Amino acid sequence: MVHLFEMLGSFFCLDVPSGSVITTDRLTYLLLMLRNGVPGALGELSTFSGEERAEAEAEIDGLIAEGVIFSPEIPDSVRLADGVVKAMCLNVTHDCNLRCKYCFADGGAYGGKRGSMSLDTAKAAIDMLLASSGTRRNLEVDFFGGEPMLNFETVKQTVAYARACEGAFGKRIRFTLTTNATVMDEGSIDFLNREMSNVVLSIDGRSEVHDSMRRFAGGRGSFARAKENALKFRAARGDKDYYVRGTYTAENLDFCSDVLFLNDCGFDKVSIEPAVLPAASPYALGMSNVDKLKGEYLRLAEEYYKRRSALGRDKFSFFHFMMDLSGGPCEKKRLLGCGAGAEYVAVSPDGGIFPCHQFIGRAEFGMGNVFDGLRPNGIPERFSANTVSSKDGCKKCWAKYYCSGGCAANAYNLNGRLDAPVDYLCELQKTRTECAIAVAALEASDGFGTADFGAAANKA
Repeated sequence: MVHLFEMLGSFFCLDVPSGSVITTDRLTYLLLMLRNGVPGALGELSTFSGEERAEAEAEIDGLIAEGVIFSPEIPDSVRLADGVVKAMCLNVTHDCNLRCKYCFADGGAYGGKRGSMSLDTAKAAIDMLLASSGTRRNLEVDFFGGEPMLNFETVKQTVAYARACEGAFGKRIRFTLTTNATVMDEGSIDFLNREMSNVVLSIDGRSEVHDSMRRFAGGRGSFARAKENALKFRAARGDKDYYVRGTYTAENLDFCSDVLFLNDCGFDKVSIEPAVLPAASPYALGMSNVDKLKGEYLRLAEEYYKRRSALGRDKFSFFHFMMDLSGGPCEKKRLLGCGAGAEYVAVSPDGGIFPCHQFIGRAEFGMGNVFDGLRPNGIPERFSANTVSSKDGCKKCWAKYYCSGGCAANAYNLNGRLDAPVDYLCELQKTRTECAIAVAALEASDGFGTADFGAAANKA
């Protein structure tokens, strides 16, 4: 399977199974369209000479012979239900100082009582991860909530405990933390920069957009404090990983402006995600918004490419446009995604184990308790079988190996099934992927920063 598309004034051919990407001229693009079963290219091909067509056909035949395009599909043989856990989300709080309108976790309470994880529970979770990780050396723990900084002392002591234990098991734990950036000071910033491999700071973009959605429990907007603290953190972070991560809703369909705003504020690493909400929510997105949102991604891709060309790649990274064309994810990740319910689990403040943080509180997805050990209840097998090849809507989709079938929690929460991806998210994923491929290919092939959006890139 190959996917052909035009982007940023250039023509691209993606070989879906291998991930190979070539930039082409118009003639080669038209000939590939014919081979891909699109007869509409015949008329325009008549403007090229027979010699030109023969030369381009020979180039295409050579690429096919080398396995660069029209390569075999990936066999679906991956399974993760082997009892090995390599990553864990610790919900150290089920409480938050904000009341974000789009919050899936009911203001941090996850539909239950507000509370925090005890240090004993956190230690038991670390013990379980170390004992369940098999031969895996590198493990991951993400501190989440609610707002995890409300239980910062437990975060610090959990890291210290894990560091004291990991050597005896021959492990190394990579810690991350997600925060709304309103509960930070110099001491906590220093700790996060020292101990966290990655930190995600939640800011939605322009002040009016952010404050419309992300308010303190008393009703006051949180933008000013979040921005001030996040900029202090960024100044101290150096070259270590972090992201400013926002959410866009039906109220800010022009989200490209929010991404650019955050970059203009001085944040060089930005991510903005679509809200995933029930259709009844006034902030929900849907298929009726897709054309507008696709246009925003295209606008962002052009501005993104221009900024990186003018200022340097290290001045602007947009999470969904970062793509490694020479490497990329392994076969297992391409087929299955994040590994939730198998290699990855989440732990609630009372020690309950679930496939991921979005399933916390759903009894049907309970996987035991950290004090008693994992009780899989068939869940790893269920999630492990949920590959792109098992989903009717994914089997023939060219983008399947980039989204890995989408988020299982989103599918379940909106469609009631793990294997039923959300339609508008699928459409947005396709456009984001095309943008990412185009930017990566142009940056790799044209000497960086020399592409003309009005002309095609180099011939294959």
